[in-house]
Amino acid sequence: MGKLWTFITQVHSISGPVLTLLYPLYASVMAIESTSKLDDEQWLAYWILYSFLTLMEMLLQPILEWIPIWYDVKLLFVAWLVLPQFQGAAFLYERYVREQMKKYRGPRVSDHRHHKSPNTLNNMKGKHKTFLEFITHKKGEQEAY
Repeated sequence: MGKLWTFITQVHSISGPVLTLLYPLYASVMAIESTSKLDDEQWLAYWILYSFLTLMEMLLQPILEWIPIWYDVKLLFVAWLVLPQFQGAAFLYERYVREQMKKYRGPRVSDHRHHKSPNTLNNMKGKHKTFLEFITHKKGEQEAY
């Protein structure tokens, strides 16, 4: 029984990195290389949610270390996010993240389904416009506002 338990423990400890990083990295590369945009959305949503989960884990570490099943719960949650049968990442993004972005940011600057005109920046106000100008401003480009 000792060798079996050791084997199960090893599989359990390696399943986290495989499920949270290796498979999503592989699937993300495959999504970039495919012509479909649906898989791109799934994997971009996964990386957004995984980053948020990792950040929350870092902030809540003192509390989470007192929860003995945290690693198992996280593993099940990430499996739901990652596995193609569930596509949990795309579901959570569509249901919650996108709704919050709409509420706090207003209309999207660009949408891969409906391409907006370059004048979208001109219609924005305040800090959002300034930040977007900063990251999208190209060297030598004339300012039109």
